Amino acid sequence: MAGQGITGPILPLYARSFDVSTATVGLTITVFAFARLLVNLPAGTMADRHGRRLLLVGGPLVLSLGMIGSGLSVTIWDLLAWRFVAGAGSALYMTGAQLYILDVSSPDRRGRNLSYNSGALLAGLAIGPAIGGIVAELTNFRVPFLLVGGLAVGAAAYSYLRLDESLGARRVPAPSSGDEPAPAPTWSFLGSSTYLAICFMSLAMFATRSGTRATLVPLLGTDEFGLSEGELGALLGATASIGLILIGPAGFAADRIGRKRTIVPTGLAAAAGTFAIALSPSVAWLTASLFLLSFGTSVTGPAQYALVADIASEEQRGRALGVYRSAGDVGFLIAPPFLGWLSDATSIDTALVVNGCLVAGAALIVLVVAREPTRPFR
Repeated sequence: MAGQGITGPILPLYARSFDVSTATVGLTITVFAFARLLVNLPAGTMADRHGRRLLLVGGPLVLSLGMIGSGLSVTIWDLLAWRFVAGAGSALYMTGAQLYILDVSSPDRRGRNLSYNSGALLAGLAIGPAIGGIVAELTNFRVPFLLVGGLAVGAAAYSYLRLDESLGARRVPAPSSGDEPAPAPTWSFLGSSTYLAICFMSLAMFATRSGTRATLVPLLGTDEFGLSEGELGALLGATASIGLILIGPAGFAADRIGRKRTIVPTGLAAAAGTFAIALSPSVAWLTASLFLLSFGTSVTGPAQYALVADIASEEQRGRALGVYRSAGDVGFLIAPPFLGWLSDATSIDTALVVNGCLVAGAALIVLVVAREPTRPFR
């Protein structure tokens, strides 16, 4: 995720160097999400059949290939193709990592253990933008992508050398014949209104990350406030740090206060942050708004993943996680080109308000539709 942070503030500017529209700039993020959308469910099935290590090692290698190809692109079409490869690698790794954590977590610690993972992701996102901005300023837009390719190879090597297979790590012996409970239908979790509400919340949050934070904010910062690549990277990195600070308490809240009681207020905070960005008259206001947005989008994650695990049985876990991740990637996919087109047709501020309404609506749907378990875990 440090690699994702390194390329995050650079990608829109790199894409625009090919002399393309804002909507086409958004496509560089959309094609990444489209690859993840296609790969998420097959990745979950593959992990259930062949184990998690295959994804934990192979995913970073595929990501490395995509990042190096992105850095060597000579046309916008080359960049889009290699971004697709990078997205596939990201889906393989992230699915394997989250299943690995669920495999080794007891139900009453899911939120906290997932928060450690989220904290690591946020740490990468926090330090990455500043590194990417400085490297791009000292060299060019291509070098950060090549740097990330090398980091991904290192991640694959670490997974191969240090991580044991977790599939079945917490599996208990099967009951004797005649005592087995009837297995849940393979896709029964799709009939849960709570599960569907959380999937929509994931869609809205990922739309905000890709559409607002990754596409509109870099353009707003450079066009409206005259920020350099280094200043933009420092701003995005600093504002991401709030999620890193609060991710531990967020995991504890998901386990002890409740999944829904954590998701709804953080979702509304993300919506408020998005609205505030649209109203920003100064860099100071923009910075405060990004802190609020980062708080909402980052702290909600562990509770959402934990609630998905609460709903699905162990046999359904890979599929349920795959569908949930795919819902998020639908938002990740459609938001950049749509909000880019909307900002071209109207203004960036209008696109930000539309995104904020989506997030606020999703939080209210969770409030009305989702059911909190009797305990925060089962």
